[in-house]
Amino acid sequence: MQLTDHITVEIHPRHSTSRRGKFSFRKGIQVFPSQTGQDNEGFQEDGEQGSTLSQGQDLYAYPWDKSSLKSIQIDLMQFKELDAYASEVNASSSVENLVRVLLQKANSDLEKVRAIWMWICHHIEYDVEGYHNKAKRSCEPANVLQSGKSVCAGYAALFEEMCSLAGIQCKKLSGYSKGYEYKPGKVFKESNHAWNAVYLDQRWHLIDSTWGSGHVGDSCSKFTFRYDEFYFLTHPALFINDHFPEDHKWQLLKHTLTLQQFECKVRYRSEFYLAGLIETSTDMSVIETEDGKAAVFIESRSPTLFLCELNGAKEHCLMTLQRNGMNLEVYPPRVGTHSLDIYAKSSKAEEETYHHVLEYSLKCSSVDKSIAFPRALIHPVGPNWYSEEKGILGALPASPVIHTDDGRCVITFTRSKDLDFFTTLDSDASSTPEDIRRRHIWKTCQGTQVELKIHLPHAGAFALHIWAKKASDPGSNHCALSYLLSCPNKNVRWPAFPMRYTNWEDGYELVAPLAGVLPANRNVQFKLKLPGVDEVSVECRETLQLTLSGDGFWEGACSTSGGSKVTIRVSKNCDKTLWSLLKYKVESH
Repeated sequence: MQLTDHITVEIHPRHSTSRRGKFSFRKGIQVFPSQTGQDNEGFQEDGEQGSTLSQGQDLYAYPWDKSSLKSIQIDLMQFKELDAYASEVNASSSVENLVRVLLQKANSDLEKVRAIWMWICHHIEYDVEGYHNKAKRSCEPANVLQSGKSVCAGYAALFEEMCSLAGIQCKKLSGYSKGYEYKPGKVFKESNHAWNAVYLDQRWHLIDSTWGSGHVGDSCSKFTFRYDEFYFLTHPALFINDHFPEDHKWQLLKHTLTLQQFECKVRYRSEFYLAGLIETSTDMSVIETEDGKAAVFIESRSPTLFLCELNGAKEHCLMTLQRNGMNLEVYPPRVGTHSLDIYAKSSKAEEETYHHVLEYSLKCSSVDKSIAFPRALIHPVGPNWYSEEKGILGALPASPVIHTDDGRCVITFTRSKDLDFFTTLDSDASSTPEDIRRRHIWKTCQGTQVELKIHLPHAGAFALHIWAKKASDPGSNHCALSYLLSCPNKNVRWPAFPMRYTNWEDGYELVAPLAGVLPANRNVQFKLKLPGVDEVSVECRETLQLTLSGDGFWEGACSTSGGSKVTIRVSKNCDKTLWSLLKYKVESH
């Protein structure tokens, strides 16, 4: 969520004597501005605008160790009652009265800061009208409290005022942010945001209550409350992803970044970390393709689902899943600049919403024309933990892309018990109707073992999808596994497999003929394994009875002379009724 405005906030030391002594509230609550009675403990005056960290301040020896998103070890469950209380407090007659009421439930400096943060995030809305019109906004704490809205400078000023009343050292900081209207590669010309630093446990910590409260749309015309825990005491190594203070020391990093480095780094949105993601292989916000390709790997703490869009469309990407992340290959269809957006959600999340986690700008100087992706291709592609969770186990080939020069390939897997599934074959450049394309896949099930034979109707790129669900589950099937099939051989012209009737059962096996169109005026050899069947006949102009061989196959030859179709019929359980099982066409003369 990102809210920014274009106010430059000057930081001046506070010298008000009214807040140096003890501040008494009703019910015996006593709050001290600081343990030393000074406003700027941990600071030294350097003669310049604002304050800097003291020489003795222990700077953070980052980088981030990936263990916590916070700059202080806290258990959010400890705030459960306090958060509920603070978010519901209704005391807006004055800032002093509000702080007095809030602190009734706070027993430590950390809890005081938490209560203030929680109240502001749930009660102050972003002033979208004031953002567009400076004359209509006020950033004075009293005015922010009374109106219930402000821009970021007002959020930060109110937070600082409330912390001061609570005896917490707090600074209002200004700088550059990757928020509203930010695009990868942006060059910052002027300060556009304000936030806070608070002093707890002998160290400074960073807070942004504006971004913690909610978000605005792309046009900054409407604000929506949506609490974001990420910006409370954010680890400085993560805060620097989208906040760059004018005074570099307020990065709270041992090795500070330059503004140019900040501009070049990819923006990790708060949703990136909240989704359990850790880092990406490509840390720069602008990626230059190599030979028409860009590659990104994202590491995650646990299995995570992703969506990817190039220029707003789910095309020209190949995304594969790992248990610890995702690999993405992008092939822009033309030279120039492209936008790449990546969305994610935890596999354990109950909601269906994917959250926007990364945005890149791709600069493409050449196009790889050998790569083609059907628009219908559903990601992720290839066997993965998700397909296994859906009941498709040990799928082979393991590669997401199957290259076939003769237009034929085989896919095998083990299906979990009680799994129903069907397959589809999609292509952008195919004139073959969908129902016929499905007949270019032949499914053989032997117990839990599944074999799919694919004979492509022609050259090109195809998306093979396996749709599955437990038979006992209500609802529709979901795409459990996808493959990208690629055939460059333009001479490929495979006919569809024979039409299969509903009487075809799991355990049946067709060996020959596999082509659904038979040559005319030929003796065609038939071979099938049909457990439990008592009689099998082949009908063309005449009827031929197949015989059962010693190895369990029904076999025999049938002439196609004078016929236009061939039908295989069977009977079971000594029932003389013949049921249609397969149907073939015969080539016209």
